Amino acid sequence: MLMNALTEEEIQVLIEALDDEYMAYATYAQVIEDFGPIRPFINICEAEGRHINALLALFERYGLPIPDNTWPGRIDRYASPDAACKAGVEAEIANGEMYERLIRNVQKSDIVTVLKNLQEASQLRHLPAFQRCVERGTNGPRQPRGGHRGAGRGRRQQCGK
Repeated sequence: MLMNALTEEEIQVLIEALDDEYMAYATYAQVIEDFGPIRPFINICEAEGRHINALLALFERYGLPIPDNTWPGRIDRYASPDAACKAGVEAEIANGEMYERLIRNVQKSDIVTVLKNLQEASQLRHLPAFQRCVERGTNGPRQPRGGHRGAGRGRRQQCGK
């Protein structure tokens, strides 16, 4: 346990990042529950599960208690997949800004690395996927071909269940 190795500010950074990832996961899982296993939501929801696991590993490494995920049942619901895609764009822009702020408040290189990786995934993969979804407009999100990748790996929940 390395709990004393973190400043209170670093602990709060980890808590805020985990809470944001919990919220994103719950939001995208709700979209899947409401509209079916559509892209980009299935892929991004699975990625959010991996992001949660990356943060949980830091909580475990530093001996921090893991906060509960209070988001299921408390998140916004959308009238259509298109509306959810537009909200996804806004959420990923805000997510990138949040990580920029959080990274400035951390000195530990392992934490900085995880936060930068999460920010990069948000800005270079998730945001463009939601932007493409918005550009498709009334055609909306796409159904996956066959199964979707990533099923059965790690200690993750299944999105939309």
